[in-house]
Amino acid sequence: MEGAAVAQVCASAGVPFVVIRAISDTADHAANVDYRSFFPQVAQHAGAWCAAWSGSWPLSRTPRVGTEPGANLPRPLLEHPDFYALHKPAGWLTHPVRSHGSARAPDLVSYWQGQTGESGLGPPHRLDRETSGTILLSRDPESARRFFVLFRQQLVSKTYLAIVQGEPRWAEQELDAPLGELGLGGGNRVIMRQGVIPDGKPAVTRLRVLERRAGHALIEARPRTGRLHQIRAHLYHLGLPLVGDKIYGTDPDAFLEFRETGQTPELTRRLGLPRQALHAAALHFPWDGAQVRVRDSLPGDMQGFWDGLAETSLQRAGG
Repeated sequence: MEGAAVAQVCASAGVPFVVIRAISDTADHAANVDYRSFFPQVAQHAGAWCAAWSGSWPLSRTPRVGTEPGANLPRPLLEHPDFYALHKPAGWLTHPVRSHGSARAPDLVSYWQGQTGESGLGPPHRLDRETSGTILLSRDPESARRFFVLFRQQLVSKTYLAIVQGEPRWAEQELDAPLGELGLGGGNRVIMRQGVIPDGKPAVTRLRVLERRAGHALIEARPRTGRLHQIRAHLYHLGLPLVGDKIYGTDPDAFLEFRETGQTPELTRRLGLPRQALHAAALHFPWDGAQVRVRDSLPGDMQGFWDGLAETSLQRAGG
């Protein structure tokens, strides 16, 4: 159920809404998560979830991993009367997720509610746990409704930066390749993994190579659609897996190993980074007759990895 159907279900509840996706990143992926415990009203229709938002997400009263002093914390990029634009660190969930038998990860919504005292904050979009970068939080139901319309009409432009393994021969390209679940079997052991399949949902990503370095590339990605794991799956399809990606990387056992052991030094050594090298660098959208542009610079871990590749190139050149 998408678009108009979601809007119809939520409208029937008589309240604004936030569309909740199934768990899709490397931490909040448990199939038995019950979103009904987080929202005051939930309607189920045509096999999809729609959460009717009565103006508040649950405030976290439990100490969260990663919120201790000195941790890499969310920070404001832009404060507007209707919304916040924030930097989400890698390792943070977008919103609270209850998964049984695993440690609770910090989430952006609960943290920023605690910082501001505003209980009505809600995310009109989301980022995977291991993806860093720019994310929006609406401050009231009307702003949430307006953002839903903007995203549905594809009026929010998103720009990502990705560090991939491999050096593409092309400088720019637009990949138009439908995505869907691959299903278990045939070498795939991760249930939520997406791939290019003939009967998948339309997915279009504009890609541009910014720089090449020591067998890697820094790529700008602009998704024109919003499919699950779209950038990661499209880059993998092109033979350019993200550095650090446990699902779409070069190590087929990385994700299951991570589930069993957590992030070990050995796993980080094999992957290059402890998280996927994907950063939401910019958002651009219209608001109240003006164009809003929000930028978030490359975080230290990705910048450090990229700088290290320059040193590797110099060492190779020097023999």
